[in-house]
Amino acid sequence: MMFKHPIFILCFSLGMISPVFADVQLDNREADLIEINTPLKSILVLQSLKNLSTQKNDQTPFVQELKNSDQVRTLFVSTQNLPIVDIQLTFNAGSGQDETIGKGLFGLSNMAAKLLTEGTDQLTAKQIASSFESLGAQFSANAYRDMFTVRLRVLSDPDKLEPAVNLMLDILNNATFNNSGLNLALSNTKVGQKQVQENPSRLMNIRFYRAIYGQHPYAEPSVGTQASVKKITPELLVQFKNKLLVAQNMNIAVTGNLNLDQATQLSNQISHSLNQGETATVLPEPIDQTDFNLHFIPFNSTQAHITMGQLGITRNDPDRVALEIANQMFGGSGFNSILMRELRVKRGYTYGAYSSLATTQARGLFSLSYSTQQEQLMDSIQVAHQALIHFVSQPIAKKQLEETREGMLRAFPMTFSSNASINAQIAAVGFYGLPSDYLNQYQKQLNALTPLQIQQAIQKHLRADRLTLVVVANTLDQAALLNMLKSNLEPIPQSQTTIKITRHPLNESKSSVEPEATTPAPLQDIVSP
Repeated sequence: MMFKHPIFILCFSLGMISPVFADVQLDNREADLIEINTPLKSILVLQSLKNLSTQKNDQTPFVQELKNSDQVRTLFVSTQNLPIVDIQLTFNAGSGQDETIGKGLFGLSNMAAKLLTEGTDQLTAKQIASSFESLGAQFSANAYRDMFTVRLRVLSDPDKLEPAVNLMLDILNNATFNNSGLNLALSNTKVGQKQVQENPSRLMNIRFYRAIYGQHPYAEPSVGTQASVKKITPELLVQFKNKLLVAQNMNIAVTGNLNLDQATQLSNQISHSLNQGETATVLPEPIDQTDFNLHFIPFNSTQAHITMGQLGITRNDPDRVALEIANQMFGGSGFNSILMRELRVKRGYTYGAYSSLATTQARGLFSLSYSTQQEQLMDSIQVAHQALIHFVSQPIAKKQLEETREGMLRAFPMTFSSNASINAQIAAVGFYGLPSDYLNQYQKQLNALTPLQIQQAIQKHLRADRLTLVVVANTLDQAALLNMLKSNLEPIPQSQTTIKITRHPLNESKSSVEPEATTPAPLQDIVSP
C-alpha cells in the first residue's frame, strides 16, 4: 500500500530547532529498509569537493608588461571567462597638480572629470551618451589627489570595442568644457555648501588635511573650495586637458578577453592617438610637525568628533606592507583592533573607532578617528593617545600578528575578484611605479614579516609625540588637552600593562579656541560637494 506521510527534519542552528516538512511517497516495506546512517554516494562523484582543500584560491592574476611604442607603461591581464574588456587610463593629473595651471585653482582636475563628457567640437553631451549606450559601453572619469582616471568597459567584439575606444580618444582630445555644463556644476556647489557646514565630519576632515599639509598641494580638498571653483573657466579646463591629459603623462591598464597581440595593438593605438606632451612635475615633500598641533572647531552638538594623526609614507615605501599590518592590528580590523577594544568594548565611549593608512605619491597619512559624547571627550582622547603610545613602545604579540595576517590573506583575493577590480589593481601598480608582479610579491611579504620587523617599522614611522589633532565639539579646553597629551608621554612603568586614565573635569575653565575657529568657517574656505 502506498501512502503519503510527512517526514520531519530537525535543523539545529544556534540552539534553535526548526521543523522542515517534506511530502514523500514511500512504500511501507521500502520505508522500513531505509538505513539512517547510509552514506550519500553521490558525494563521491563531486570531484570539485574532493579537490577543494588543494585548490589555490588566492592565486594572483598573471600580469604582463606590454611593449608600447611610445614608452607608455601598459599592464595587461588576459581573462577569457567573459567577452568584456576593461580599460583604465591613469594620468598624473590629480588635484595635486591643479596649481600647475594657475595659483589657487583647487578643484580644477575634479571639474575637468565632471565636464569631460559635456561635449566636443563635433558631439554634444547627449550624442556622446547615446553613442556609448548604443555600443553597450560604460565610460567614466574621476579625479583624486594623485590621479585622474578614465575608465571604459565594453564588449570585446571588435564591432563594439573599436568605436568605443575611438569615442573615448575623441573625448580626451577634443572636449570643450562648455559654459552651460560649468555653470550647472557651479550651481551644484552652492547647493552643497550648506550641507558641508552642517556636517562635522567633513569640516573636521578639511581642517585636518590643511593642518597636516600646510602649503602642500594635498592640503586642499580634491573637489576645491567655494572660492577656487569660481575661478575655473572653460579655457582653463582646456589648458588642463592639453597639458596633463597627454600620452606621456599616462599609464594604461587593460583586462579582458584579448590576446597579447590584440592588447599590444590597443595600447599603441591609445598612446598614438592621444595628444602628446610631457610628464607632470614631481610633487614636493610635505614638512613634518615637530610637536603637537591642536585645532578646535566649535560646533553646537552633544557629539564630539575627533581625528588625530601624522604624515605617513609614500605608496612605494619598503615598509608599506609592515605598516598595513600594523594599522590593521591597531584600528583597521573592527572589534579585533586595539582601538576598538579600548574605546568601545572596555569603556563604551563610541560606537566605532578606526585608524587608516593612506599611501600616495608624496607622503600620505596615518590617522585615527571616532565620535563620542561631549562629557567623554577628554577621557576618550587620553585613552586613544595612550593606546597609540603603548602600541608604538610595546612588542608585537605573535598571536595577534598571526590572526591579523590570516585575515588579510583571506580577504586579499577579493581585491581581484572581478575584471574591474583586477584592472583597478594593475592600474595602481602601473601608476605608482611598482613591479608588475607586485600582487604576488605582496602576499609573500605579508607571510614573511616577523613581529620584530613590524615593530621596527612602527617605531620608525609612527610618532605619538607629533600628532595633529582636530576636535569638532561644543567646547574644548585646549590648554588642558595639551597638558594631558604631554603627560601621557611620560615613561610608562614596566609593571603597567593596561591603559589608565585620569578623570578630567569638563568645562571648569573657558575653552581656548583658535581665533579663526571662533566663528563658522567663511564660505570660500568650505569644500564644495
